[in-house]
Amino acid sequence: MSNWVFAEEVDGGPGEPALEVLTKAASLGETAAVYLGEGSDRAFATLGAFGAGTVYHLTGGGDFPAAAAAAALAGLVEREAPRTVLFAQTYTSRDVAGRLAARIDRPVISNALDLETDGGATAVTTEIFGGAQLVRTEFTGAGPHLVLVRPKSFAAEETGGAAGRIAAVPLPDVGHPGAPRVVDTILERAEGPQLSDAKIIISGGRGLGNAEAYSLIEQVAEPIAAATGATRAIVDAGWVPYAKQVGQTGKTVKPEVYMACGVSGAMQHLVGMKDSKRIVAINKDPEAPIFSVADLGIVGDVHDVLPKLTEALRARG
Repeated sequence: MSNWVFAEEVDGGPGEPALEVLTKAASLGETAAVYLGEGSDRAFATLGAFGAGTVYHLTGGGDFPAAAAAAALAGLVEREAPRTVLFAQTYTSRDVAGRLAARIDRPVISNALDLETDGGATAVTTEIFGGAQLVRTEFTGAGPHLVLVRPKSFAAEETGGAAGRIAAVPLPDVGHPGAPRVVDTILERAEGPQLSDAKIIISGGRGLGNAEAYSLIEQVAEPIAAATGATRAIVDAGWVPYAKQVGQTGKTVKPEVYMACGVSGAMQHLVGMKDSKRIVAINKDPEAPIFSVADLGIVGDVHDVLPKLTEALRARG
């Protein structure tokens, strides 16, 4: 029985989260990719390199293709009977997964950290209580088993293969659900290293005191080419844009070094960064929960510590 991975097109090719899931699926056995987008030889070659033996290419669908993609997927899984259909936990993938679940009357397990397969069975590992406990859940009903996988749960690695078959699957007309259209697009220009692939991330929290103090985070990040992040509290307060949010409702990151500055360590934030290789925390409260996950803790005011750290980093050139 095969494992399928839904992959949406991002900048002309499959997105990194989908490649992470595809790598895991390939380690479990026969794997196919269901690719939503314009498609190209390069995109299909990438899917093959990361483990897809077959690519089902969903073509068309308009501005909001989730409804049509779910309808096409429902027909495919009924005909081919895969063991699993795996999705990276992105906005479009969640939309498609939910619609597919309704169409084929199957449950979805979301926020997966790991999964195992054995014959026709699939077991999924998730977290509860903000990551304090791991739960192993096994599907007991008939497949396909639908799973949404949290970003950064697996490393994206090429297997050296090639997609053996490309099958075009036109998206059907689904009537009213496929009617919405994009009437305007506003792009938020991201500058500097991005959270998703940065090796070093410097994040700020409410302990900075005010929006102007976020410049302390940017000054530390600049000499070491680090990405800058934030807690939900200061994003909600309007100090920084949502694109910088790390946490359960923001981005999940796994950098080499994560520095939390003025971050108390609320569980919502810890879920998004606790798997970083090395965690450095700066907080004037020695009892702050962030110290429970930190490899190095500095008890002090960020307004005193960060300028000195910036000076030292700049002196190193």
